[in-house]
Amino acid sequence: MSVSSHENRFRYGCESSGMLWMNNNQKAAKFDIVERTFAYSLRIIRLYRELRKDCIGAILGKQLLRSGTSIGANVHESQGSQSKADFIAKVSIAHKEARESAYWLRLIEKAEIIRGARLSSLLDETDQLIRILSSILLTAKQRNEKQKERLGRKKNSL
Repeated sequence: MSVSSHENRFRYGCESSGMLWMNNNQKAAKFDIVERTFAYSLRIIRLYRELRKDCIGAILGKQLLRSGTSIGANVHESQGSQSKADFIAKVSIAHKEARESAYWLRLIEKAEIIRGARLSSLLDETDQLIRILSSILLTAKQRNEKQKERLGRKKNSL
């Protein structure tokens, strides 16, 4: 399967993640978070290459590299989740990794390994990703609870 056909199938045909039931705006938003976290991972990789030049930066950079790239990996994996609970678990991990990345970036900034001005856009993107993932988690959990309530009412009425 070519990359472009895989991307199109991924973008529009993931039945297990519910994409066929979404309108075009919802599909675009879902695809945006996947691409946005992928781009974020690339930025983290570039920063790590710079951090390796400093002894302490290399240690902190490794931690940041793990948590920062894990965000996109878990968001990507959530798109093929087998259940709503699996989706929530994957997005929850991505959210925790984003919070950890924010910590490492703050530490790198305050330790003056890299100047704050150079990190500001990455810190801002990290904050935005945390907020987006929080929102996705909240919505997914609410929908999951509503579905459980509906199923419970169906069972009781039988």
